[in-house]
Amino acid sequence: MAIKVYGSMLSTATLRVLLCLSEKDLDFELINVELAAGEHKQPHILARNPFGQIPAFEDGDVELFESRAISEYIARMYNDKGTCLINTDPKKAAIESVYHKVKESHRFDPIMVKLAWELCMKRMLFGQKGDEVIVEAEKKRLESVLDVYETRLKDNKYLGGDSFSLADLYHVPMIKLMMDTEIKKVFESRPNVNAWVEDILARPACLKVFGVPVY
Repeated sequence: MAIKVYGSMLSTATLRVLLCLSEKDLDFELINVELAAGEHKQPHILARNPFGQIPAFEDGDVELFESRAISEYIARMYNDKGTCLINTDPKKAAIESVYHKVKESHRFDPIMVKLAWELCMKRMLFGQKGDEVIVEAEKKRLESVLDVYETRLKDNKYLGGDSFSLADLYHVPMIKLMMDTEIKKVFESRPNVNAWVEDILARPACLKVFGVPVY
């Protein structure tokens, strides 16, 4: 049975899974969920994700939700295909885990979600301008996180070490979204971070998912 992803190209969580599948050179079917119509709250999606969110994922008899859990499954299940996204060395894997479970999901992503709402979603959905006070506050928080990344990337090409991993991949959708906003300058002002961003956004899987160069 083909891999199925129930989601939307407007969802950064869905894009995270699509990037992972593309890095693994896996065939899949994207079943579009109409967020504006509230389809993610309908019974056929709730049966796949009881929280009424996307993406939902099917691979034969395996049914999952939550983009990071799905991506870890893909990386482990198809470890011998495409890009190796999880290091098999326990010490190196632990370092990768720090950056995708602590830095990205607990520090980076919450900031980016707020910035995306203020700078992108308000304009797209309601034609409204973002709250500048919130944007400035979140920008300062982002700068603190990126200062840590700048130091980390001084001696490492990627967050997890020498090779691209889930630790980097998880950042891509939100970074890509921010490249059309004033937040791009926050990344550009840090040479090591900027080089990392250019690298991860130019990967073939990224170009395949987004269709056009994103940096």
